[in-house]
Amino acid sequence: QVQLQETGPGLVKSSQTLSLTCTVSGGSITSIYSYWSWIRQSPGKGLEWIGYIGHSGSTLYNPSLKSRTSISRDTSKSQFTLQLSSVTPEDTAVYYCYGKQAGVDYWGQGTQVTVSS
Repeated sequence: QVQLQETGPGLVKSSQTLSLTCTVSGGSITSIYSYWSWIRQSPGKGLEWIGYIGHSGSTLYNPSLKSRTSISRDTSKSQFTLQLSSVTPEDTAVYYCYGKQAGVDYWGQGTQVTVSS
């Protein structure tokens, strides 16, 4: 059973960098054709894809967030990390990590991040 768990601060100040880590258990972030994403949902809005890191370490970001986004990984810990810089209150959202491995979707439970002005 693949499980994903987000960790990170729940409160970030404006202009700082938001950093969240997703730990994957029961699966492998290097599994062929797998990819691992960050997605968020702001209050009253739909899901917004932030970006992903593939099994080879390649990354792809939402163009609207690309200039502020970095996704990296630590394969020894089976973790991938989101860094979103220069945050504003508009970045307040529930942040989810998501993975797709062997055609199956996996979601973390989500973590609330509030950006204070």
